[in-house]
Amino acid sequence: MSSDNAVVLGVGLIGSSIGIALRSLGWVVTAWDPDPAALRSARSVGAFDFDTDDPSVAVADADLVVLAGPVGSIVETLPTLHTVALVTDVGGVKTPVVEAAGSLQRFVGGHPMAGRETAGALGASGSLFNGATWVLTSDGAAPADLEFMANLVKSVGAVPLVISAADHDAAVAVSSHLPHLTAAALVAALAGDEVAYRLAAGGFRDLTRVALSEPGWWLDVLVANRGEVGEALERMASRLREWAGLLSDRDALGDLLAESRRLRAGMAAPVASLGVVLQDRPGEIARVGHSLSESGVDLRDLQLRHATHGGGGVLTLSVRAEERTRLQQALVADGFTVIESA
Repeated sequence: MSSDNAVVLGVGLIGSSIGIALRSLGWVVTAWDPDPAALRSARSVGAFDFDTDDPSVAVADADLVVLAGPVGSIVETLPTLHTVALVTDVGGVKTPVVEAAGSLQRFVGGHPMAGRETAGALGASGSLFNGATWVLTSDGAAPADLEFMANLVKSVGAVPLVISAADHDAAVAVSSHLPHLTAAALVAALAGDEVAYRLAAGGFRDLTRVALSEPGWWLDVLVANRGEVGEALERMASRLREWAGLLSDRDALGDLLAESRRLRAGMAAPVASLGVVLQDRPGEIARVGHSLSESGVDLRDLQLRHATHGGGGVLTLSVRAEERTRLQQALVADGFTVIESA
């Protein structure tokens, strides 16, 4: 990359992770955030080289400007920027963002499809984007700037996808925003039902995991994309009513479930997962750590599912497909029971 000075405006989870990733590539990163505590957290994880009280000065001298705040803040900030630098953002809704960027000389809208349930710089990592899709909007973007951003995205481990802002917003309404609202609605359905709450097991917790996300960020996104989200909710409600009418038709219901299973299987990530049965005793996780170390695999993800009423649980480990057997052998050698995991 020819440019090496970046300014990151907003140092939450995504902004700090971008800062860490850019610094690992040799960029000099200057950060700004309206919250001094956020800056302190970002500094502690190595998200930037310098911070600034006057982002307008830093932006003027930058090669790349990354707006990593909430969508509303991004939309408010874009018209105020005075820079010849390439400007990008990480907003979860793109149509209002690209409209607000109309006065900029150079802009490529962005949306890294990565994150965690917890917000803030303390959860940031330069590897957060490994394997993640990173949307780049084509609206009004110069081909050279799109190419630059695509190469930059690849260099931090992500996979660029160039689409229009409108196509992005329609797609995330179904693939991201609708699942979040569905998870929230499922959790709300348990309110006041103590028995159902106590019986909610691993499957329910897995399905509703995203309901743990910080609500302020989601409010911003959902309101900004309310047209597409509203349509997605109506379609979902119609589909659920259709399914409700089929509960007495075993054949039709079975066909729908089978088709959904087939579609879901086609969405499998390019990793292999296995479950490790954990006993309810001290040191179990440490023993798993020993197996991971011995196998030398690249751990891509993990999820711990506690037994509903105590007594251990199942730790699901996801690794590269070609490394699954090696990890399984190491776990078995350390005395663990390994089970298939979807």
